[in-house]
This record gives sequence, structure tokens and C-alpha cells, in this order.
Amino acid sequence: MTIIPLAVGPGYDVVVAPLEQSADRLRALLGGRAVPVVTDERVWSLHGAALKALVGAAEPLLVPEGEEAKQWPTLQRLIADFSRLGVDRSTPVIALGGGSIGDLTGLAAGLFKRGCPVIHVPTTLLAQADSAVGGKTAIDAEGQKNLVGMFHQPALVLADPTLLRTLHPRQLHAGYAEVVKYGLIDDPAFFGWCEDHGAALIGGDEDARNRAIVTCIRAKARTVSADVEDRGGTRALLNLGHTFAHAIEAVAGLGTVLHGEAVSIGMTLAFDFSARLELCSADDAVRVRRHLQACGLPVTLAQAGLSGQGEALLREMGADKKNTGGRLRLVLAHGIGRAFLSDGVERAALAEFLRDAP
Repeated sequence: MTIIPLAVGPGYDVVVAPLEQSADRLRALLGGRAVPVVTDERVWSLHGAALKALVGAAEPLLVPEGEEAKQWPTLQRLIADFSRLGVDRSTPVIALGGGSIGDLTGLAAGLFKRGCPVIHVPTTLLAQADSAVGGKTAIDAEGQKNLVGMFHQPALVLADPTLLRTLHPRQLHAGYAEVVKYGLIDDPAFFGWCEDHGAALIGGDEDARNRAIVTCIRAKARTVSADVEDRGGTRALLNLGHTFAHAIEAVAGLGTVLHGEAVSIGMTLAFDFSARLELCSADDAVRVRRHLQACGLPVTLAQAGLSGQGEALLREMGADKKNTGGRLRLVLAHGIGRAFLSDGVERAALAEFLRDAP
């Protein structure tokens, strides 16, 4: 068992261990109450029985899978369910699923009666290594990714790597992109570890999965604690590749390209653009592309069906939350492990780059 504390708000722990090892901690938070569990039908069929064995009475609130869950009607229905079940401001709500379930549940819990506790039990690699930690919540709106959201820190995060045994291979590959991200931001040694062990992690090596998840959560905990509400520029580094990625998702149609797949393409583009601007070496950009490609991830716009869509991508990137005063602020890199938030890039240079990107 690995316990990683986050000194954010009242503080909470991220526990990386099989769920049954967290039974006492979980029951103490629930206090014997029946607990609402927000999940989807597939995840509940796979993991619902194990969760019920730990918590006793549980009320599954089923929502659509993936990005389809992050919509206004689903949020409204979930809040209505909380009211029907008599949830109060001390009633914990469990988010059992991947990143979309966590985003939706966290937002609903933050809004309901101005905030009730949320416990994340992430079931995907992407959520365990990244999205379940840090308190960001959101739904999609107006065709844009995560347009409506708030910060609502969880009361507890239980990351059980054994739950990944049932994960669909496409989801596993997509989640791996967010693992690699932490090496590219500020930990070149971890990126080297990914080059050596990424294939084993994807192939089912649970020691590799455990090490990667712990490494990523510790890195995110440091970053989030230094910039809780993403206003100082430090936390923005966690969005390496994401300005490109969110545009890719929006132009392709939300849910068409998995978030991690879009992040893989986005990180490749971020390094390629950095190399074009002579901020980093072309060799580093090639190394990033080669590793992601070797791990079965897409690295080109063509693989997302977006060849020749540079103009549409640029429009979407112009709406990114990091932009200020009309300036396009991208997370770029001086090299592997040396990401930084640009103060603004020339729109014409970015347009030309996107036009030429494969």
C-alpha cells in the first residue's frame, strides 16, 4: 500500500492499493450510510459487487459511458437523484469509473447543496494516474471540452491497479499517454523508464503499473499543491499537449477520439512545434513520437481523421482556458523533461505548423 497525501483544502489521501486494503478507511468515511455510486453499466457489472462487499448498501446511479456522460441533461438527472436519495452535505458520493465519471460526479457533488464529499474509485489508467487527483471537475458544452466546471477536491481517492485487468486495450493505451506526460514535463528519468517499461506496463505488468501510477500521482500532488486553482502557471504544465488535444476532440466530435489518444497526438505536436520554433532539438521530438508510436498510440492528425483541418483546430485552440488577452498560450518544451508555459505564440506560425502537420 502506498499513501500519498495532498495538502489541499482540508487535505486528503490517495491510496494506491487493492480496494480491500482500504475497507476500514472507506467505511469510516461512510459512517454506515447507504452510499450513492455514480458509474456506468459496464463498470458496475465488472466492479459493483466488489465495491458493495466493502461498503454494504450502495445505490448505483448509472450514466452513459465515456464523454456522453459529460452533458447537461446527465448532470441535471444526477442532481435530481441526489435529492431523491436524501443526500446531505455530509453524505459521501462515490465516483466509480474513468475520467468522465470522475469529472461528472465531482461537478455534481460540488454543486449539490453547495458541496458534498466525493470519493473517487478510478477504474482506468488515465483516471488512476491523473484525472482522479487534483479536484478539477467539468462537463462538455457548446461543442467544447470541459467548458463548464469547478474545483471540488475529493475526500479520498482509492487507486487499485488490479482493476485495470478488465480495462479495454484501447482505453489502456490511451491512459498510458497521460503517464508519459509526467516524464515529458519535468522528469526525463521517468520518461527513460517509460521507454524501457512502457510495453510491459501496457502488457499487464502490475509492478510497472503500480510504479507508474505512484510516480504520476506524486508528481501531480506536488504540482497541484503549488497551484491549486491553476492560476499561477505551474499547474498549467499538466496540460502539456492538451490545447492541441482538446481541439482535436472538438473538431473530430467529442467522444470520437479518446482523450488519451488526443493527448498523445497533442504532445507529439507540442514537441514538433517546439522543434520548429528551435526551442528544443528535433531529436527530442523524434524520440517522443517514436515512443508513443511504439506503444500503439496515434501521433498524427491523419490518424484522428483530421488531415487538412488546421484552420478548424486553430479556432478551437483560440478558446483554450490558458489564453489571456487574445494570446495563444501553449505548453511547449525546451526538451524532454523541460516543459514550460509560453507567454504567447504567433498565430500565423501556429497556423502554418498545423497546415503542414501530417
